[in-house]
Amino acid sequence: MPQPTTATPPSTAPAGTHAAQQADTFDLQALQRGEPVLWTATAPRPAAQAPNGAGISQLDVEAAVARWRRFAPLLAGLFPELQAREGVIESELLPVPALQQALGLSPDFGTLFVKADHGLPVAGSVKARGGIHEVLEHAEALALRHGLLTPDGDYRVLAGPAARALFACHQVAVGSTGNLGLAIGVMASALGFKAVVHMSADAKDWKKARLRARGVDVVEHAGDYAQAVAAGRREAEADPACHFVDDERSRSLFLGYAAAAPHLALQLAALGRPVDAQHPLFVYLPCGVGGAPGGVAFGLAQLFGPHVHCFFAEPTASPCFLLQMLATTPGFEFLGSNPSVYDVGLDNRTEADGLAVPSASELAAAVAGPLLGGVYTVQDETLFKLLHAAARTEGLRIEPSAAAGFTGPAMLRDTPAGRAYIERHGLAPHMAAATHIAWTTGGLFVPEDEYARFLARGQEAAAASDAAA
Repeated sequence: MPQPTTATPPSTAPAGTHAAQQADTFDLQALQRGEPVLWTATAPRPAAQAPNGAGISQLDVEAAVARWRRFAPLLAGLFPELQAREGVIESELLPVPALQQALGLSPDFGTLFVKADHGLPVAGSVKARGGIHEVLEHAEALALRHGLLTPDGDYRVLAGPAARALFACHQVAVGSTGNLGLAIGVMASALGFKAVVHMSADAKDWKKARLRARGVDVVEHAGDYAQAVAAGRREAEADPACHFVDDERSRSLFLGYAAAAPHLALQLAALGRPVDAQHPLFVYLPCGVGGAPGGVAFGLAQLFGPHVHCFFAEPTASPCFLLQMLATTPGFEFLGSNPSVYDVGLDNRTEADGLAVPSASELAAAVAGPLLGGVYTVQDETLFKLLHAAARTEGLRIEPSAAAGFTGPAMLRDTPAGRAYIERHGLAPHMAAATHIAWTTGGLFVPEDEYARFLARGQEAAAASDAAA
């Protein structure tokens, strides 16, 4: 693991400032101390449809949605759990009134919902959206190139012997802390690809075991996420028959996540939750390298423009996207173009394994960064406490990283930076009509003994918090 070197700003918050962020001054030292902080965007947001450096547009999102539709019959045939869903990999949008009350979120500040990607079938996490999409896009391209498929044909042919023989000559590889590896490995092996997942030291043993049970080759690395990705990328470059799913740079991953937006819009409409100037939408997304939340944020911005406010949530030890956005803030250019959490003295060690990433995706930062409302951080013990609260109040079975979105409304309501953001956007008169969505990103396949440990730790954290109150 790289040795941390500490970057120090030329000036920090005023002496005596205890809050993590003043209205327009970010306290980098508070972030370095591991305190929960909130960075908010102050620059005017570009139009959601404005060209971006990666050339990604709403047309690309629509193409990804169409690809999911074409593959639905094949997916229903490959995975029994998708038969009743007609091959659709989607999650519910859940009202959570008991959890909202437990979080102390008054109805005067809006209504809380959970986008339950922790229960997504096949892969059990938000990574099913991007990871499975990229494997499907790669399989589609190979099959079209070899004449096994026509664009308007029956995609179920890709489960047949000719397609499987073709895919068996090709490899799909990825570097991961866990959940993306599960999504890629499960989908690639189901189609007959050779699947290789390079896993970092942060990856949980049960995720490695689940992949190996599916015949996936799991390569363990002693280093962190970035090192696992780099190792996988190097090996793939040496093999022309290997497709490397690059979480830091992949358009296909990004668009698989962005394709979630149209279905969420339908769910909001079905629940009678309009999104407009009088009914703002706030979405809180756990963030690792940034591809999944970045894709979702981009997709939502295409549909709802300035009326959606997306905030990324990161562990206090791994705030890579916050640093990436901070580096674009006047006065913090010294952080560099793609800063690492090690650069500011943080250790990138967190129980939120899927979020343990030292540097953000520059693709996600370029495309989604300008569309964000902000980024905030959460301490590990808070994640466990929130995991316990979600189980106790609503019966939600999530992993620690999936709980990161639950503190978003309080960060907006209770911090100077959050209140300034609401004032800057003229949102105060409309907060009672606001919709808040916490995006829960994983948990379905956590083993019972592991989940029991999570619950026990969360209960202890809750008890300690109550005793200190």
